[in-house]
Parts: sequence; C-alpha cells; structure tokens
Amino acid sequence: MKELSIFVDESGDFGSYSVHSPYYIISMVFHDQKVDISSNILKLDDSLTQLGYLRRNVIHTEPLIRREEEYHLLSPNERRALFSKLYYFTLSCDITYTCFAYLKREYEDIYRLQGRMARDIAGFFRDHLDYFQSFDNVILYYDNGQKEISSILNTVLALSFTEYEVRKVFPIDYKLFQTADLICTLKLLSLKVENNMGLTRSEQLVFHSVRDLKKDYLKGIRKKEFH
Repeated sequence: MKELSIFVDESGDFGSYSVHSPYYIISMVFHDQKVDISSNILKLDDSLTQLGYLRRNVIHTEPLIRREEEYHLLSPNERRALFSKLYYFTLSCDITYTCFAYLKREYEDIYRLQGRMARDIAGFFRDHLDYFQSFDNVILYYDNGQKEISSILNTVLALSFTEYEVRKVFPIDYKLFQTADLICTLKLLSLKVENNMGLTRSEQLVFHSVRDLKKDYLKGIRKKEFH
C-alpha cells in the first residue's frame, strides 16, 4: 500500500491581533512512507547526544529561540546549535512542505479567518489532486493543539480524499512533527524580514542578523517547498 504522511503544526492563536502575535501560520510536511528516513533520524539523535541533549527530548523552536522552558539555561550558541541540527535534518530528508500564513488584522473575526483557512487548504489539495490521489491512503498527524484547526483539517480531508486517517501525534514520537514546528518558525521569521519588522533581541542572539538568517536558513528551506 502506498501511503503519504502529512504532519501539521501551527504558530499563533485565534485571539485578537497584537504586535506580539500578528500572524497565524499552518505548516504541512509531506512524507512518502516508502522513503526510509531512519538513517536521518539516527544521525540527528547521535548529533544531539554529542551536544549533551537527550535523544528523546523534543526540539520546540519558538521556546528555544526565546530561551524559555527547558532552554532557559542554554547559551545563544547552544540554542543555535540545536536549531541547526533540526534544520539540517530537515534538509537531509526526502520530504516537502507547504505553509499557509495569515495576518490576523485582515479578518473581521475568527470565523472569517477559519473560512479562509479552509478554502486555502482545500484549494491546495484540489490543485494537486493527481499527486495526492496517487496514494492509497493519506495519514494526517496533528497534536490537536487547537480544536479549530482539527475541525478544519477533518472537513477538508473528508472532502478531498476517499481514504484517509487522522492520528493524534506527540512531538516526542515523530521528528517530522518537530520539522513542521521548525517550518512554522522559519515562515514567521521570513514574514518579519519581508515586512521589515526586524528581529527581537532573542532572535538576534541566535541568528546574529537578518543577513545571516537569510543566508543560513531561509534560503535553504525554500528548496523543500512542495511544487
């Protein structure tokens, strides 16, 4: 059976627009399950172990950059190293991704925003229907972090596919879910760069400058975009 895994993550919330949370972003990572990435995962685990990071730990990129939660004792160089390990793992895997990004102030209320999300995601699958229907089964992995997204995804999948599954995922169990988180963060950073919003102090400590961010991360990740 030919199966496609789709890992979904989001950045942002359905609260009102604010300068601290202006965007809502949804990322989708696509992995043809016939492509074995076990060696990529082992290499990532080994490199994390060498950094003194337990291989069963989760790299959660936004708290990592902001030095929150379990990352509060790490230096900027240590945080950059962890971010880079996940980034290069992502580049090494035979996967693709797409992102949907929304500036919240452009929508009158959350219902308009949710409607736009549903249309965009359904339109994406419709535009690439031949590719997605070449699989016997589609399995969507999401952590059910926000019920609005769960509802949108279930509705869109039901309309787009005959055979599909939705599975609740725990980030610790799937490196590609952590990749989806990474891609959300990079998309948010790219939007800030495109709109001349500048980097926060925490972002500067990890990425050094807008120029280095573009050169070291944003340019490379675009090679993985779904086409």
